[in-house]
Amino acid sequence: MQPEGSSTSTPVCIQILRIFTNQFPEAKITSFLVLEESPPILLISIGLDNGFVYCIKGDIARERITRFKLQVENISDKSLSSIMGLGFRVDGQALQLFAVTPNSVSLFSLQDQPPRRQTLDQIGCSANSVTMSDRSELIIGRPEAIYFYEVDGRGPCWAFEGEKKFLGWFRRYLLCVITDQRNGRNTFNVYDLKNRLIAHSLMVREVSYLLCEWGNIILIMSDKTTLCIGEKDMESKLDMLFRKNLYTVAINLVQSQQADAAATAEVLRKYGDHLYGKQDYDEAMAQYIHTIGHLEPSYVIQKFLDAQRIYNLTNYLEKLHEKGLASKDHTTLLLNCYTKLKDVEKLNMFIKSEDSVGEHKFDVETAIRVCRAAGYHEHAMYVAKKAGKHELYLKILLEDLGQYQEALEYISSLEPSQSGATVKEYGKILIEHRPMETIEILMKLCTEEAESAKRGKPNSPYISLLPSPVDFINIFTHHPQSLMDFLEKYTNKVKDSPAQIEIHNTLLELYLSNDLNFTSVLQENTVFDSRATSSKGAAKMPIDDSKERSIARGKGIEKEKDCLGRLDKGLRLLKNAWPSDLEHPLYDVDLAIIFCEMNAFKEGLLFLYEKMKLYKEVIACYMQAHDHEGLISCCKRLGDSSKGGDPSLWGDLLKYFGDLGEDCSKGVKEVLTYIERDDILPPIVVLQTLSRNPCLTLSVVKDYIARKLEEESKLIEEDRQSIEKYQEETLVMRKEIQDLRTNARIFQLSKCTACTFTLDLPAVHFMCMHSFHQRCLGDNEKECPECAPEYRSVLEVKRSLEQNAKDQDRFFQQVKNSKDGFSVIAEYFGKGVVSKTNNGTTDAFRSGSTALGSIF
Repeated sequence: MQPEGSSTSTPVCIQILRIFTNQFPEAKITSFLVLEESPPILLISIGLDNGFVYCIKGDIARERITRFKLQVENISDKSLSSIMGLGFRVDGQALQLFAVTPNSVSLFSLQDQPPRRQTLDQIGCSANSVTMSDRSELIIGRPEAIYFYEVDGRGPCWAFEGEKKFLGWFRRYLLCVITDQRNGRNTFNVYDLKNRLIAHSLMVREVSYLLCEWGNIILIMSDKTTLCIGEKDMESKLDMLFRKNLYTVAINLVQSQQADAAATAEVLRKYGDHLYGKQDYDEAMAQYIHTIGHLEPSYVIQKFLDAQRIYNLTNYLEKLHEKGLASKDHTTLLLNCYTKLKDVEKLNMFIKSEDSVGEHKFDVETAIRVCRAAGYHEHAMYVAKKAGKHELYLKILLEDLGQYQEALEYISSLEPSQSGATVKEYGKILIEHRPMETIEILMKLCTEEAESAKRGKPNSPYISLLPSPVDFINIFTHHPQSLMDFLEKYTNKVKDSPAQIEIHNTLLELYLSNDLNFTSVLQENTVFDSRATSSKGAAKMPIDDSKERSIARGKGIEKEKDCLGRLDKGLRLLKNAWPSDLEHPLYDVDLAIIFCEMNAFKEGLLFLYEKMKLYKEVIACYMQAHDHEGLISCCKRLGDSSKGGDPSLWGDLLKYFGDLGEDCSKGVKEVLTYIERDDILPPIVVLQTLSRNPCLTLSVVKDYIARKLEEESKLIEEDRQSIEKYQEETLVMRKEIQDLRTNARIFQLSKCTACTFTLDLPAVHFMCMHSFHQRCLGDNEKECPECAPEYRSVLEVKRSLEQNAKDQDRFFQQVKNSKDGFSVIAEYFGKGVVSKTNNGTTDAFRSGSTALGSIF
């Protein structure tokens, strides 16, 4: 090939090669064929009229060639032995050569040495009627037909009448120039043998040569003109075929051209639309099925939604599911088709068939929903069980079929995690109809593995992995009695559950509740009513008033008995879950107090307040109940300070009697005994408190006041004597101080106080009348060694008092905790701490004046 525009009128001659030599005598050339084996190696075959084929093989340009000749048959008549056509066939390493004469077809195997000849047929053809197909088949044209030859002989033939002037092969088409013997006209036909049609037909003049080059078919006419024929593009071909309604041809065409699947699907769709328009629904559906995966299913489904074509729609939807391209809506539609057709057999096949990997070819939840809606519960259950949809399986059993026992057995067969999830979802229904069996399953879930772990290893880490009973409380919403039974069984079996606080809280609520539902009573009423009801059509038996009243009394007695039993359990739980060795109980104290207050459970409140050391709340409970004996006994138990009690409770009790407004002389006298014994309140406070009760007389406090006055008189006398003593000592100290300031001291000691040796100079004399050798004092000459320790302790006490004076919190705490707060204040003044002029201390006590006022 030369670049465009550079060609010359005369091609460049590279090599001249002589065909005929002494060993290869000259003859008329009748056919010529070249095969390029592997460049630059060529194989040139030249057919002659004497029945020989001269072959030249090698690099022609370098004249590295070998020559050999092949003889078809030895016939003296040259017209019967002329080589009319040649054809190469390459099959792997095998190279074969077809040679055609007017009366034979031969095949030479060139890989053999010498080449071996095989006669395929005893009939040949005329000149130019030989070509090779793209599958290396030899094609021969004869007046009656066109024949195909393989290496083993004659193959299929095509009956095309007329004399075949020229044969050719272009892509997948057979080219043929045929002369009509009747009128002598030449027709050029292009045959599509696969689709059995004439792809193109054209009347032509006399043709000299036919060749296929550069993607076109070229006809060279006898008048030296050229006719070039090109193949149309695929779209144009299909449009033409569609206009002629040749849809099968169009389908074969796109398949033979190895077009993409989308293009093939488009042709099939148009063919299906054409058949649908002709009301050939079965065949149309067959075409639409081939488009699955490329054509939107809704396009087909809309056409076949009519009830009369439901069979075709069912077929299409089945294929859609087989290919795994169905959506939830498609599954719904297919199952609806089965149910409308009442085709149980197909429904079974669809539901119970599985693909190679064991998974369903449809959306499981959709299938279950449709089967349930249509009443095919068995099929829905099968799908749910096979797909592991335990919740849906149980939903059918419980809501549709009411088979509660089977549901419980199924739950028991599941893994613990799955079993727990299903019980959480459907436990309300199961508790309502099978409470005991459901509680057994819950016990297995929450405790069975714990017991097995306990036998092997310590169970605390294993229990934490088990479901907690708290997770299942919501299923007992309308059945508190069953909840109480379940939690009691669990707490009896598992003692150290991680959720024991929540469990105890729930049990306390159930035990202390006054309006718990009574399942047993309801069941008895139902049984009685069923006995009292006659058969259908009969009148109801009347129940007289006495029986109704007796039944009501029985209900009340049973309810009261059950309530007392639960309260007793609640009190035991309060006490057992708060042992003495634990600081905090195994339940929520605040919540327990709320439950007790809501249900007026006095015993529980008293226990909780006493454990929490809320003694004032304890006596408040007795005050609300006006239980005077209980109040006094409680104060005896809780008001003893020697046992860690609160003595102020007696004051509160006295105040209660003062505000009572009724005669309570006996109780007041007993209270005054303990107040006087422990010196809890001043007499003036006692009198002021009791004076508010108009029902009390002076005789109640007469003895108490007399004893207190006598006691106070003794104390006053003792204080007067102490005052006189301190005054005398003070006068002596002041006189001594004055004497030290005004008069001289005479030191007459003759011995050293430290070493007791005779005192000599240098000596040191102190004002405390102690004398020392200077050597005995060492470096400390400013203070007396004998008096210094005592003096330091006094200074330390003073410093400590001053420091304490600044600690106002400690001061107020002492005032609050003291029986007589005034004595504490007096002590501070007496030690000179408060009276000392100090801004910080004065400010501190001034800032606390409000607190002092509140204390007193």
